[in-house]
Formats: sequence, C-alpha cells, structure tokens
Amino acid sequence: MQSDLPPVVQKFILHWGEMGTRWGINRTVAQIHALLFTSEKPLHAEEICEALGVARSNVSNSLKELQNWGVVNVVHLPGDRRDHFESLKDVAEMFRRILAERKRREVDPTLRHLESCLQDDDGRDAYASARIDDMRAFLQLSVDFYERVEKLPTKAAVQALKTSDKVLSVLKRS
Repeated sequence: MQSDLPPVVQKFILHWGEMGTRWGINRTVAQIHALLFTSEKPLHAEEICEALGVARSNVSNSLKELQNWGVVNVVHLPGDRRDHFESLKDVAEMFRRILAERKRREVDPTLRHLESCLQDDDGRDAYASARIDDMRAFLQLSVDFYERVEKLPTKAAVQALKTSDKVLSVLKRS
C-alpha cells in the first residue's frame, strides 16, 4: 500500500479488506472500495494500482465486481479519456444496495431451495421437515420485512433506524 496515503485511510483500507474476506468478498475488491470511498476525487485504474500495490488485471476485475454491486460508478472527467471511478458517498444508500444485492445473491436462492426441499418432501422425516419449514418461515418473514423497509425512501429508512429504540421499548412492555 502506498505510504503517502494518510494513516487513517491506510488503517481503514486494511480493515475494510479484512472485513470483506469475513463477509465473503475478495480482499482486493473491499480494499478498492475503501480507497474509493475515502477519496475526495474519482480515481483511474492506474492510481488505484499504485495506491494499493495491486496488479492492473486485479483492479479491473475488482472494479467490475464493485460496479455489479452498484457501489462504484464510472466517471468521465473533461480532457481525460480514461475511466475514473468513485464510490457512493451516501453510506445509507450504499448499505441499501449491498443489502439488496446480498438478498438477490444469497437469500432468494436459499429461500427457493428451502421451498423446493419442502415440495419434494416424502413425509418420512416429519421432524426434519418441520425444522426446514421453520427456517423457511423465518427467512420469508425477514424478506417480507426487508421488502417493506426497502420501499421506503432512504431518508425514511434511516429515520426508522434512529427511532427503533422507541419501537423496541414498546415491544418490551407488551
């Protein structure tokens, strides 16, 4: 990693890369995202290579992945033919896009698979079927809640998070 990056940026990039691997994201993908997130200006691929000390091919593939997630956009600057890249800066919107993509990639297929397991059930193991159905029902409940929140404008969703303590205190009393 380039030593002229401010220490706070270096620290964040290293941590975001580590967290990325724990979340099932390639370390370089996460580090590029962290670099772009903390950069005041859009960066072109060579600047990213230089800042992180990674190969151009790795940067290209990682940028495509970040664009697929919807958290990095291509920007064209006047007088420069190269593609430049910038991260979404709105943290709430960024996490909404990440949640939507994780739901699409991970939760939706799992829910379909659980439903398929139950449809193929031959009735020989009622206990296992009940456990799978409990998991399916909870996952569906979570998806239903997510889809209601997802319909809210980002500002309203953030406000709902901020007021969640009030809702939880009411629920504790009931």
